[in-house]
Amino acid sequence: MVGIVEKKQKQQEFSCIMCKVEESSNELIRERKGVVNGGEKEWKMDIKLENILSDSQKVEKLRASMANRSRRFKQWMIRGLTTIILWFCLLQLTAMGEIWRPTVMKGWPSCFNNSVIDLHMNVDKSIAPLKMTRPPKRVYKNNGYLMVSCNGGLNQMRAAICDMVAIARYLNVTLVVPELDKTSFWKDPSDFQDIFDVDHFINSLRDEVRILKELPPRIQKRMEEKQAYSLAPVSWSDLSYYHNQILPYFMRHKVVHLNKTDSRLANNGLPLDIQKLRCKVNYQALKFTPQIEELGKRVVSILRQNGPFLVLHLRYEMDMYAYPWWKEKIIDSDVKRRDGLCPLTPEETSLILRALGIDQSIQIYIASGEIYGGKRRMAALASSFPNLVRKETLLEPSDLRFFQNHSSQMAALDYLVSLESDIFVPTYDGNMARVVEGHRRYMDFKKTISLDRKLLVHLIDQYNEGSFGWDEFSSAVKAAHANRMGTPHTRTVNPNKPKEEDYFYSNPYECLEQQPNDALQIA
Repeated sequence: MVGIVEKKQKQQEFSCIMCKVEESSNELIRERKGVVNGGEKEWKMDIKLENILSDSQKVEKLRASMANRSRRFKQWMIRGLTTIILWFCLLQLTAMGEIWRPTVMKGWPSCFNNSVIDLHMNVDKSIAPLKMTRPPKRVYKNNGYLMVSCNGGLNQMRAAICDMVAIARYLNVTLVVPELDKTSFWKDPSDFQDIFDVDHFINSLRDEVRILKELPPRIQKRMEEKQAYSLAPVSWSDLSYYHNQILPYFMRHKVVHLNKTDSRLANNGLPLDIQKLRCKVNYQALKFTPQIEELGKRVVSILRQNGPFLVLHLRYEMDMYAYPWWKEKIIDSDVKRRDGLCPLTPEETSLILRALGIDQSIQIYIASGEIYGGKRRMAALASSFPNLVRKETLLEPSDLRFFQNHSSQMAALDYLVSLESDIFVPTYDGNMARVVEGHRRYMDFKKTISLDRKLLVHLIDQYNEGSFGWDEFSSAVKAAHANRMGTPHTRTVNPNKPKEEDYFYSNPYECLEQQPNDALQIA
């Protein structure tokens, strides 16, 4: 309306000026007819002409001004309408996302992805950091909070964490990041975040279970007044036990603390989705910290520069003889050895590796702590396989400075190197041997020699007694291990003795691409 009124005013001014021009023109005509005489007449004519020219210029300026105003008004209107339309479209696109986008346009550049940026920026995608796609959060009714205190060494705790995640998901409870054992033989003060990438752990399992670094403040305040209900679950239990026995504690106390977590979930008889979740936690979510991962890659790189390498998990460490309550037991070592329940000694290990035809010039990385008996017990092995190396010999002391006195972090480094080795040979089926074996199966069945200790000690004794020669001994050892190289095989089930059946984490066949036809074998 203001623009219209202003336009009318300008039109009136224009009419007035035109009238003046017309009057001036008429007066000029009269003067030319003799109304004014002499020089005065010429002077007046000049004045009139000057006034006419001045008024004409004003008219032209006014016309130009009005045209400019009209042009600016149109431009303002166009810009305003365009802005409104674009803003409306932006709101619609933000709300709709990809839902209403035609299929034919799915591959087109969009302002909601990075393709447009890539067209205008010279980005080296090969070195650009990869961002983990966070899965959607799982929505469920929270039945309470599960606190966990793991016990044992690194790999015993690792398997326990996998079980606890599966149990938390099944019971629809929120898991608090597990507390790691600090009181075992190793007395490692490391917390979860010192060994594992805690943010990766939480984010990669968002679609499975809710995980918190600590209890919410209101729950924590309640815990200061009343401690969480604490218990040790029954070993090798199936899900019905947790539904019938453990879930009621959550309903009653809201917060439940499980203070022992090793081997608390059965190997077999669990739903497929639970078995796959255990694998997802173990092989994807439990990633070591960037510092441990980087150092592990450096060790592997150093080894690779010198050719193939074998990792020997020589379970002949000081902790095997350090527990006072072990010394109180009456143990018949000869019987234990004949039953295959003792780890092979370094001397026995050297003999078996030679019998298996392992190249004596190969690098052998010793993945273990301090060996019982030190260099004296390692002499026979070092004599047969001179290229023995350890992390301490491959790295500078400064590289390991932050890992010293943190046995679980050192074990994590050995774990990474073991995964990448050309051959992995454990001398005892402890937690590291079994968990690494299963992980290597998951990594396309990398070669792992699972030693039959019960048979081997019998063959070794016969060889030492001279019952047969080297060739016969070597052939017998090779034949006994032809099918014990980490290839797909059935998992033995022993319902009455779960400790004696094949461990789930050493052969998680439900998660493997290649599966034997008869996946389970009843003992």
